[in-house]
Amino acid sequence: MAKILIADDSDAIRLVLKDILSIGEHDIIGESVDGEESISMYKDLKPDMILLDLAMPKKDGLTVVKEIIEFDPNAKIILITASDDQKIIKECLTHGASSYVSKPFDFKVVLKGITDVLAK
Repeated sequence: MAKILIADDSDAIRLVLKDILSIGEHDIIGESVDGEESISMYKDLKPDMILLDLAMPKKDGLTVVKEIIEFDPNAKIILITASDDQKIIKECLTHGASSYVSKPFDFKVVLKGITDVLAK
C-alpha cells in the first residue's frame, strides 16, 4: 500500500483515480488542482508517489516534474495525460518522470503502473 498524491485539475478525473486507488488499497494523502499546489503538497506530504496530470494550471506537468525531481531525485512520478504528444511525454520521462498512463483510464493499467514504478 502506497501513500499517493493525486494532482489533476479535473474533479471527475480525481474521483476516478480515487476509486481506482481504493481498489488497489492505496492511501490518498492529498489532492492538488494546479502545478504550484502539486509541488508544495509534494514537499509537505512526501508521498511515495504522485499521479500528475500533464496539463495543469499555473505550472504545467513538465515544470512540476523538474521541480519535484530537483527537490527529491528519487521521486516516483506517473504522468496522467489525454495528450498523444509523445515529445512532451518523452521530455517529462527524460527529466525524471517514472512512467505515464493515458486517459481514459483502465483501472488494471493504472494499478499495474503503480506496482511497477513502486518496485523500481
